[in-house]
Amino acid sequence: MSTPASLAPFQNEDYLSLESQRKTGMAVATPVWFAEQDGVIYVYSEAASAKVKRIRNNPRVRIAPCTYRGRLRGEWVAATAQIVEGAEEELAHRLLDRKYWLKRLGNWYHRFRGYQRTVIVIRAE
Repeated sequence: MSTPASLAPFQNEDYLSLESQRKTGMAVATPVWFAEQDGVIYVYSEAASAKVKRIRNNPRVRIAPCTYRGRLRGEWVAATAQIVEGAEEELAHRLLDRKYWLKRLGNWYHRFRGYQRTVIVIRAE
């Protein structure tokens, strides 16, 4: 499979801004590492993070390429986010480990500290 045209702006980028909605409707954007394969974007976060809670409440999100500080480098793309486990979660961690060497160091830290992580799958609409 190939990358859909809507995801072309994300090629060769290290960060994307993930915008999710609070229950009040207020949008919150967060820069995150991501990996893409076959038109599916994978990100991870601490399981107890606010972005994971927001996505559980409302899977409609927007994504845009950005800098590590969150400055947008492209247009917003409407998408749907889903929390995944099992084989898809393992695939996501392998893809992210391959792309970001610092994540491999973070894997050790998260295990040492006992933090739980969650994988979020994002599909552009």
